[in-house]
Amino acid sequence: MWWIYALLSALFAALTAIFAKVGVTNVNSDLATAIRTIIILFVAWGIVITRGETKGLPALSTHNLIFLIISGICTGLSWIFYFKALQIGKVSQVAPVDKLSVALTIVLSVVFLGEALTWKTAVGAILIIAGTLVLIF
Repeated sequence: MWWIYALLSALFAALTAIFAKVGVTNVNSDLATAIRTIIILFVAWGIVITRGETKGLPALSTHNLIFLIISGICTGLSWIFYFKALQIGKVSQVAPVDKLSVALTIVLSVVFLGEALTWKTAVGAILIIAGTLVLIF
């Protein structure tokens, strides 16, 4: 049932783009990102605490922490650039171009994680790249 979560993620990502575009109007995009991040912090920790999932903290290895920190830095940079792009561009162009990350993730998963590249996945990535180029140029 992973696809239900993926579809919900897509729905909320779409809503994020719409609400963020309105939210960054006449506001510094870095400040907007910082405000959004505080909200995410409270929501994420609220879920973890409510579900009693803090008991997993001691099980985190140094390896886990290092890669979660690197992932967090990448997420932060992604959000900063995304909000800046939303501030100066059209949401109908910025959000789809941002999803080029899907094709990049496919390539990186093959290169760094050794995941198999099926013909369907390759065609999908190529179509995403082509669509992104159409939107940019």
